[in-house]
Order: sequence, then C-alpha cells, then structure tokens
Amino acid sequence: MARTKTLLAEAPLSADRMTAEWQKTNATYLAGRAEIDGVDALAGAMEAKWGVDRLRLLVGPDLREKFDRQRLKLNQAIRQGSLEDVRREAPRMATAWRVLDREAMAAGATACDPDVLEIAMPCGMVAAIVRDIADARKVQSQADGRRVAVYSHDEIGRILERFRDVSAVKVMFPGAEVTAVRPLGPRDPLQAVETFDDSIPF
Repeated sequence: MARTKTLLAEAPLSADRMTAEWQKTNATYLAGRAEIDGVDALAGAMEAKWGVDRLRLLVGPDLREKFDRQRLKLNQAIRQGSLEDVRREAPRMATAWRVLDREAMAAGATACDPDVLEIAMPCGMVAAIVRDIADARKVQSQADGRRVAVYSHDEIGRILERFRDVSAVKVMFPGAEVTAVRPLGPRDPLQAVETFDDSIPF
C-alpha cells in the first residue's frame, strides 16, 4: 500500500467480493468497519497535521520499521482475517500513529502549514496546493525526502482550463466526481495485445 492510511475494505455486496472472514455477514462487516473507520480517521488527522506520508519519515528507522510492521498486520487482517484479527490490530495501529506523533513532536519536528493542502497521487508523488507561488517555500522546507509537486491556485486554474470538458461536466452534474482522466485521440493498438506470435511482419 502506497499510502500510510489504513487499507479500506469494501462492503460485502456479493459472494465473489467477500474475501476476509470478517466481511462475510452484515454484522461482522459493520463491527469490523467500526474498528477500521476509527483508525482511518486518526490516520487522516495525522496526515493533515504532518503531511502525506511524512510522519513516518520524521522518526528513526527502528520506530519506522515497527510502524510499517503494524500497518502490514492490520492490512493482512483487513484482507484475509477474522473480526477478532481486525479488532486486535486496529487499536494497535492507532497506538502506532500516536507513538509516531509523540516522537515527532519530542524531536521538534514542524507540523505542516494549515494553509497547505497535500494530496497523495497514485504515482507516489504528493501534490501540495498553496494560495500563491510565494507560499511554495512553506512546502519545500517540509518535503523530508518525499517527491512533492507544488501548485498555486492560479496554476490549478490553468490546468483545469486545459480540461474544459471536465469542468463542464462538474457544472452540469453537481457532485460528480473525477475518478480518472484519459487522453483523447487514437489508442495505441499494441495496448490491447497481450502476447506476440513469432511470425515476422515484414
């Protein structure tokens, strides 16, 4: 998992989507979700305070390893565990977040500026949005080894201008969510080919 946030499991809508034991009935699913949602809310608060994927970089390698081990245990419980597994690992994950928070504060680490909005990107980079480009220094001093791209409000406006169709849909359908952006134009036919034969084309 690229994010430090807890892996989110999906509701048991059909038998083929039920993978973990705790997801197999509505009762156990809701009980498991209650545990996961609590620790995920804490993870969100920690990322709002310290920045996306930054807090674990503000502590020493031993503590970082323990934190990552606990993330792995919780994710394994979510993916394939029982309700008891989720109930055991979720509070431990919450404790891990709080320990990192205390250690970072004790070490004198600086929390993120509240005027900076950080967003984790699927590629592993972090997009930081600031009011104007002069505020970029607020982010650059807190990159801490992360790949951070800083955008001002004006830059976001110029990027959105390039995708007018997206903006038009958002106006036409209030509440619509952008889940993917695909390039227009002809698609490379090789993207649809999974295997190649041995014949020589020329």
